[in-house]
Amino acid sequence: MGNNVFIGVNSVVLPNVTICDNSIVGAGSVVTKDISPGIVVAGNPAIPTGTSNSKSNIY
Repeated sequence: MGNNVFIGVNSVVLPNVTICDNSIVGAGSVVTKDISPGIVVAGNPAIPTGTSNSKSNIY
């Protein structure tokens, strides 16, 4: 698992799956494949729904 990764509540990450830096996994997702850096995934199975840009997430 990379740095600055958020995994939502009740998510399942299967064994041998890599989640790279700055990625987000939506709540209740089932991650079955590797996630590239800066990708947002959600669903069962988890599919890409967008990208994460750390500069735009500053409040």
